[in-house]
Amino acid sequence: LAVSFRNLPDVRGLRSYVPAQTSYIYDAKGRELLSLHGEEHRQVVPLAEISPNLKRAVLAIEDSNFYKHNGINPNSIGRALLVNVKSGGVSEGASTLSMQLIKNLYLSRQRVFTRKLAEAVLAVRAEQVFEKDQILDMYLNYIYWGHNNYGIQTAANSYFKKPAADLTLAESAMLAGMIQAPEAYSPFNNFEAAKNRQEVVLDRMADIGWITPQEAETAKKENLKDKLGKPTAWQGSKLPYVTDAVIAELQQKFGAESVAKGGLRIQSTIDYDTQRLAENTVKSAYKNLKNRLYRAKELQIALIAVEPETHFIKAMAGGVDYDKSQLNRAMISRRQPGSSFKPFVFYTAFASGKYTPDSPIEDRPIRLRDGGIFYSPKNYGGGFSGSMSIRHAVAVSQNIPAVLIGSRVGINKVIEHARLMGIKSPLQSVLSLPLGSVDVTPLDMAAAYATFASNGWYSEPTAILRVTDFQGNVVLDNTPKPQLVLDPWATANVSSVLTTAVNSGTGRSAALGRPTAGKTGTTDNERNVWFVGYVPQLATAVWIGDDANRPLGKGISGGGYAAPIWRSFMSQAVKDMPVEYFPSPSKFTRPKPEKADKPKKS
Repeated sequence: LAVSFRNLPDVRGLRSYVPAQTSYIYDAKGRELLSLHGEEHRQVVPLAEISPNLKRAVLAIEDSNFYKHNGINPNSIGRALLVNVKSGGVSEGASTLSMQLIKNLYLSRQRVFTRKLAEAVLAVRAEQVFEKDQILDMYLNYIYWGHNNYGIQTAANSYFKKPAADLTLAESAMLAGMIQAPEAYSPFNNFEAAKNRQEVVLDRMADIGWITPQEAETAKKENLKDKLGKPTAWQGSKLPYVTDAVIAELQQKFGAESVAKGGLRIQSTIDYDTQRLAENTVKSAYKNLKNRLYRAKELQIALIAVEPETHFIKAMAGGVDYDKSQLNRAMISRRQPGSSFKPFVFYTAFASGKYTPDSPIEDRPIRLRDGGIFYSPKNYGGGFSGSMSIRHAVAVSQNIPAVLIGSRVGINKVIEHARLMGIKSPLQSVLSLPLGSVDVTPLDMAAAYATFASNGWYSEPTAILRVTDFQGNVVLDNTPKPQLVLDPWATANVSSVLTTAVNSGTGRSAALGRPTAGKTGTTDNERNVWFVGYVPQLATAVWIGDDANRPLGKGISGGGYAAPIWRSFMSQAVKDMPVEYFPSPSKFTRPKPEKADKPKKS
């Protein structure tokens, strides 16, 4: 045998063998959202965390002499050989647990004598290398239990909605009986067959004295049909927009194979209740708007909320109905933000040290040269109002003051600051930039406004808090590392003017009855309408548009349509949070005036 099978695999490789394991995604409070796996839905658990009832039931029906033999059982082999010789083929096996483990991991399932001999050789080798408990541990965690369940932990959760540690004698006997033919004896497929097989296991346990006849009869009478769970291997996500975003971020870092088979435990930053609130808010708003915005044949709404202190994403509704469209518009789709981009311009003005919210600015006809092209911006609705303060210009969302300020402080400087705040999308250095003529994502806007809400502190936005492997080792830690990227005095002034925009300006429909800052946005031809705003504890962006970029309808504005949706979500999301106030600019030192870019001729 040693010569014949000298080319068999080395069982010592089992020491480093890591089976494919299911990865799990949880919400911020540890509630499971999705399991990720390939063919093998498995969660490995230590032998000590498996019910003694299950261990005894498996050994009784599969290998009652497991702790007495050295990998093969001569008595069973002799009995099987007699039967097989009489039948003219292999009709009865004599496999020990060690041989079954070897067959599952190394050898084909073809029932021939040469494979049986190879099993025997490798089983003996395995028992020379591993302790009995180690072999039993591998066996119970590796073998197939039907319905894509590999290992006892996922089997227990699937069939009886409990961990392997809590299995009763009756449940254990039914699961042990399935090993011989998992699909045939599955209680999901044929409960009567599973029940008959369970009784065989219980009788065997009683015959060898591992339980009493009374215990066997009591277990047989236990009602398992009403305790059955359901197949868990291919359940859909409870929050699909969230789990899709988490998977995409993980695959970039670890690769698809590790995510699907690595047994990762992923704690997301998303709060389940806040996410459900976001999704329900968007669905409710869609029902209210679909008839009013009848021109938008593919009307969509996206909402995303970011926590300013950490820049953790707390909720994301990527569209109206995930089942109809899996595109996550909150994180991926780029649309023009309109006037909601103006705060980046006015921050740049305040940070230059040359402007305050009370600085006067002209609202009048202008004609600026942008390279070889002349640019003449207009206000939404037309008309001009003459001289006004920056605060008032922001509150009523006049366009010309924003373009003038942008030309004076320098468009490149505006872009530089927008990048610091969290805008990742490409930004073109054009004079129309202050009016939101470039395309950005709702995540860009929510993250940037969250930087205002934190008074200038920024962390990289993420939907993942922490990732550990199946042994509990941390492989990814996204604990925030905030950096002060904005001037505190200038940022406090932005919050001040955006509070005015909500209290008495175009954002009045977003008022929460507590300190609230925000800005409306409406693009040319009403193709995109926005409201982006924040309280100190949460920043949220709402976008409404048509997937085909059709106009929504004349007179549609961010203040009239997006702001009420924002308020509906935020009023519930922050209701249990204490009322907090934005820092006063008087607490900080105004920056010294810096040299600005040369203004464009007008």
